Amino acid sequence: MEREQVSSTNLASVGYDPATQILEIEFHSGGVYQYAGVPAALYEGLMAASSHGSYFDHFIKKAGYEYRRIR
Repeated sequence: MEREQVSSTNLASVGYDPATQILEIEFHSGGVYQYAGVPAALYEGLMAASSHGSYFDHFIKKAGYEYRRIR
């Protein structure tokens, strides 16, 4: 999955596959995680947010989407 770099102190890049609703996040720490069942509207909100890290934390991480570490 291709990811787009974002300006964030926590997130390095973000990718999204609308067909599978998989959101892929690369952190500056080097970890890459995939979050399942994330609606396209949340991805769009994440990319438009003034703080990508805060948006991710509030609407994706704390929302309890299933995830797996891929790197």
